[in-house]
Amino acid sequence: MGEHDESARAVLEAVRDSVPQLRENGLEADERRWIPEQNIDLLEKAGVFSLAVPRRFGGLDLPLPDQVAVLTEIARGCGSTSWSAVAWVSTAWMVTLYPDKTQEEVFAGGSVRVSGAFTPTGKAVPVESGYRLTGKWRFNTGCRGAHWDLLAALVEHPDGSEEEVFALVPMSDLTIADDWHVTGASGTGSSTTSAEDLFVPAHRVISGEVALTDGAPGRTPTAKGREYSLITYVVAESVATYIGMAKAALEVFLERLPGRGLAYTSWTDQRQHPLTQHRVALAANKITAAETLSASFVELLQRRADAGEQPTIEERATVRGQAGTAIQLVKEAVQDLQTIAGASALSKYLPFQRYYRDLLALSTHGLMSPDMSLEVHGRVLVGLDPETPFL
Repeated sequence: MGEHDESARAVLEAVRDSVPQLRENGLEADERRWIPEQNIDLLEKAGVFSLAVPRRFGGLDLPLPDQVAVLTEIARGCGSTSWSAVAWVSTAWMVTLYPDKTQEEVFAGGSVRVSGAFTPTGKAVPVESGYRLTGKWRFNTGCRGAHWDLLAALVEHPDGSEEEVFALVPMSDLTIADDWHVTGASGTGSSTTSAEDLFVPAHRVISGEVALTDGAPGRTPTAKGREYSLITYVVAESVATYIGMAKAALEVFLERLPGRGLAYTSWTDQRQHPLTQHRVALAANKITAAETLSASFVELLQRRADAGEQPTIEERATVRGQAGTAIQLVKEAVQDLQTIAGASALSKYLPFQRYYRDLLALSTHGLMSPDMSLEVHGRVLVGLDPETPFL
């Protein structure tokens, strides 16, 4: 067994051992609108925040399939914790696209949490040695527990044209608004961050084009097999949260099933009802189908990275479409279970309703929405331009 395999197994086992506690902490995460510190500590001890950190900085630098396995397992405990971990891990990988000087600053401790807001709702004004950054960034998942924040902004050039850039700043330099009041994924603490005339040195700013292609010129390349396509990498990691929550919803549904009767009927054991059997089997198979789709495109992305290649446009569109289909499948699976879970499952003290709400809420995410993803895939399948840079 290789060193990477041993590290991956150790992290996965530690996270798996934490699932009951993460699940138990779900109500607190919901009510305080941010995951408990205990959840972060459990993942820190497990090594989760080193998953994408290069080994030369003391990180684990695990391949994509191993990262996805860990993030899926976290979601079996708490969807909000997994979604935050996806943000921290995937954005930490993005830091490998920056100059070495930036990487040395961010990865100094070997374990780091980096949040990001990728809608360019800020402005970066060029000044000597860097930029002045001003703006507000909504839906900034994990910002309350992050060390750094990667923020999209627009630079206006003298000819009037605009260029998107990504500025990397310490979270301590930003203001975090208390404005995350939602009915699903409450524990992600996806509040708004803001900056006012904040100086960002030039080495912590890269263009959107650089982020979507080869990274900053002259940077030390990451290890072989870790040069992924940005958007497909983020999508592949995000799908893990949806699948993990669906698996958890099925688990807790089945745990409550023995001895449950059906109110206002003569059925004293819900397991005996054919509709229950049908819905449970259909939900389980939809989840398995989603896992199979995910495994397929994760394997594709890792194979391309191992060969030192980037996926083709067609393959990137396929990843978007298959990811959207996987999310649609697990969404339907949990909805199917919800229709037969009974009124008692609505209790906020039971985790089923939280998995249900969080999964539906996160299905509205712009990049992960099944409808949007299938449109991109469909356009390419019928021979049209995808008309999106998010591939």
